[in-house]
Amino acid sequence: MTSAHANPVRVGVFGLLGSGNLGNDGSLEAVLGYLRAEHPEAVVDALCGGPEAVTARFGIPATRLHWNRAEYRTASRGGAIAAKGVGKLVDAVRTAAWVRRHDVVIVPGMGVLEATLPLRPWGFPYALFLLCASGRLLGTRVALVSVGAAEIRNRPTRALVRWSARLAAYRSYRDAPSRDAMRAMGVDTARDEVYPDLAFSLPTPSAGTRPAGPPSSPPGRVCLGVMDFHGGNDDRARAEEIHRRYLDGTIHFVRALVAEGRPVRLLTGDDCDASVVTAVLDAVDSPLVTAAEPASLADLMAEMAAADTVVAVRYHNLICALKTGTPVLALCYATKSEALMADMGLGAYCHPAREVDADRLLEQFRELEKRSAELRRTLTERNLAAARRLEHQFTALTAALFPADHAHAHAQTHALREAP
Repeated sequence: MTSAHANPVRVGVFGLLGSGNLGNDGSLEAVLGYLRAEHPEAVVDALCGGPEAVTARFGIPATRLHWNRAEYRTASRGGAIAAKGVGKLVDAVRTAAWVRRHDVVIVPGMGVLEATLPLRPWGFPYALFLLCASGRLLGTRVALVSVGAAEIRNRPTRALVRWSARLAAYRSYRDAPSRDAMRAMGVDTARDEVYPDLAFSLPTPSAGTRPAGPPSSPPGRVCLGVMDFHGGNDDRARAEEIHRRYLDGTIHFVRALVAEGRPVRLLTGDDCDASVVTAVLDAVDSPLVTAAEPASLADLMAEMAAADTVVAVRYHNLICALKTGTPVLALCYATKSEALMADMGLGAYCHPAREVDADRLLEQFRELEKRSAELRRTLTERNLAAARRLEHQFTALTAALFPADHAHAHAQTHALREAP
């Protein structure tokens, strides 16, 4: 698209990006793809958790989100607590100064309006509030694009998230329960749209990556996406019990697959998941069980495209399986996973991550495999629909954030229609 701006538009991207979470970085990759295709003149930089990683991978300048490098470690000593307090004040000034330099700031996807995993109010929720408040005060349009949300019980976190959403210039959600949650928390969502997760706009590995064995060959590889799962914000009192049950159920499930001669490929979605991979490999000593080291959602999709079936916990692991058209069984810890599976036609294949029952999991897994061919056809249709919906998302984003470009494109289209 040709720009109608005399000066290049300055776009910031914001979030826990470059911090080891593949889903977050995949959401950034999707937005950068949109900007490069539709607004190639835009000058883009990031305020994020891992600036070095973001610059190295995506080639954009990046600034550290928090002045205090120990922001996400629990402070116990007096000096550490004081540093956190000072950091909050410094971050307010740093965030406002960064926002002031931009015409538009995009928060690309991610579950930024939820606390389905352990979260302290004065960590990321405070950072997001500073961003949205600075945008409103300084006249910079802040867009929360295809984000996840959930009702939050913790009062400070709830208040920060509610005000962040209210102060944003544009909001869209990755599923209907997210929009419902923000409405329940007092945000006017009448003009807010629901679109698929941004990762559905990423390129998919070609179907040719899936090896076709002879008709008599044994069932193929199972990809198992693991997670360092301890429950959510409201489960802190029984976090270890939840983790132990999840890990025991996972190990039992892997042993059952190995007993049937199935190769199992362990996959992660965040750096912190490596401990679970190690625990499974230690418990199941078999050459059939191997571990991948994915560095991106593209790596995950390549692994899953080569599998017969996927079982996964993390939201973006599920998306990667669905996007490659591979039947997947979801271990669900939040409404977002159930909503995603229902939208893609696999609502019957959900299992509670907090209460893993290995026997029931195996039963569901076998039911899923029996319907594999039918479900692959369903996923092909649903993926086409998701891609079309995301085209609408990006068109709406251009209209909301780049009105001059949108008007210019509209005028060109009108002129073409009127031409003899």
